[in-house]
Amino acid sequence: MSDLEYPSDLRYTAEHEWVRSAEGDTVRIGITSFAQDALGDVVYVSLPAVGDTVAVGDACGEVESTKSVSDLYAPLAGEVTAVNASLDATPELVNTDPYGEGWMYEMRPSDSSAVDGLLDVEAYQQQLS
Repeated sequence: MSDLEYPSDLRYTAEHEWVRSAEGDTVRIGITSFAQDALGDVVYVSLPAVGDTVAVGDACGEVESTKSVSDLYAPLAGEVTAVNASLDATPELVNTDPYGEGWMYEMRPSDSSAVDGLLDVEAYQQQLS
């Protein structure tokens, strides 16, 4: 399991989402390498719509693999500002580049300080073991 990466500049959730501060007051969200590895080959990704308002813990999308379907949960409350349209044609980006081209969506959190309340890389890795 040591071959999975967890960048230290990200925040994480217990549900295996990552959050990265993006441009301005938005954050970018995806799933961790642990999640994509557990899912197996991703074949379809369903994302929230731009303009959707989500609350913490809301199921706001799905990731479907050859093995299972998993819900995406909103790590923060706020408004969805962008989605990764590339995943429609190439959902396997979630497997090959979960922290880069495989990002899921961006949102504007209603409380930007809430990001600080998410898990840091050490806390996330501890709850994996």
